Amino acid sequence: MKQIILSVIVLMGITLSGNAQKEKKMAPPAAATTAFGKAFPGAEKVKWGKEKNDYEAEFVLKGKEMSAVYNNNGVLKETEEDIKIAALPSSVITYVKEHYPKAVIKEAAKITMPTGEINYEAEVNKKDLIFDASGKFIREVKDAD
Repeated sequence: MKQIILSVIVLMGITLSGNAQKEKKMAPPAAATTAFGKAFPGAEKVKWGKEKNDYEAEFVLKGKEMSAVYNNNGVLKETEEDIKIAALPSSVITYVKEHYPKAVIKEAAKITMPTGEINYEAEVNKKDLIFDASGKFIREVKDAD
């Protein structure tokens, strides 16, 4: 009986794992890949994934790690560029020290909206803290990873 239960659990795990891998490898719509190709010619190491209802391309461009989020119609929603923590506005560092005194910023990014609006992201305690261009706190987002 124990072997049967163990076999069922193993098979369920394999099935769930296979479905999860299929979902991660889901191809983006042609409109998104076309728009990405035009916006980021020369991008290397491109990997597509789902981000809620949108599609995210993670890639390297001119030595910089970046990502771009597109909707089903190929409309760019945001671009994110990994930056050094020291490149964050000083008010972001101050905010983190005051509100998360024992935490360390793990990663930092510069987010550019299609309108040209700039935001900054600081990953702290498995949460993404979002700030405006001047470093003023906007919101906290639980990290999906």
